[in-house]
Amino acid sequence: MSTTTESDLVSLSADYLGAVRRGQPTEEHRTRLAGTSFTDLRQGLPDDDHRLAFWLNVYNAAVQDVLTDDPGRFSRWQFFRKPLLVVANRELSPDDIEHGILRRSQTAWGLGYVPNPLPSGFERGLRVESVDPRIHFALNCGASSCPAIEAYSAETIDAELDLAAETYLASEVAYDPDRNVARVPRLCRWYRGDFGGPEGVRRMLRRYDVIPAEADPKLTYAEYDWDLSLGNYR
Repeated sequence: MSTTTESDLVSLSADYLGAVRRGQPTEEHRTRLAGTSFTDLRQGLPDDDHRLAFWLNVYNAAVQDVLTDDPGRFSRWQFFRKPLLVVANRELSPDDIEHGILRRSQTAWGLGYVPNPLPSGFERGLRVESVDPRIHFALNCGASSCPAIEAYSAETIDAELDLAAETYLASEVAYDPDRNVARVPRLCRWYRGDFGGPEGVRRMLRRYDVIPAEADPKLTYAEYDWDLSLGNYR
């Protein structure tokens, strides 16, 4: 019978991230993640708050862990498709976590409009109930343009994701009122469906006060810097 509790799993994910950040050994954390069961995950991550906190921490920790050990593994395409770590005796890639679990079985290339028609039972059982576009301001794949890393908790995940979005957008969005143009992160183009399309992006910019409340700008998209940049913690 499982003895894993909600706090166990989220705490494990945060502890793993903390160990990576401090440069401490992580073998025990990875072993515990590999040894947990599908049932443990189902019971210990009962809602989206717990799933978001756990999987964001695990993704960010594992990426930093693996690339610190072997920076040569990083590439724009192949790195995301290859196994990153083992959870519940199952090898998971960065894409498995991001697009399968955190984006609720979306394809990587579908701009947020094309779901994966054949998700695995593992994915269906553990994915979020609804996609929160703020995850794109919390996931760090190791590239220079990625947002800063923070440890997330289930109890305060909403406020934490608001801060992540506010911080990233404030640093990355450039609004020109004379031309009525807003240059936004490339993420807003790659995952436009997650944000509710271009109008959803504009609503988000107003919400976080990076454009005036009455503004309705044309959107342009900044280039993404894929140079490897590890250790970007907030």
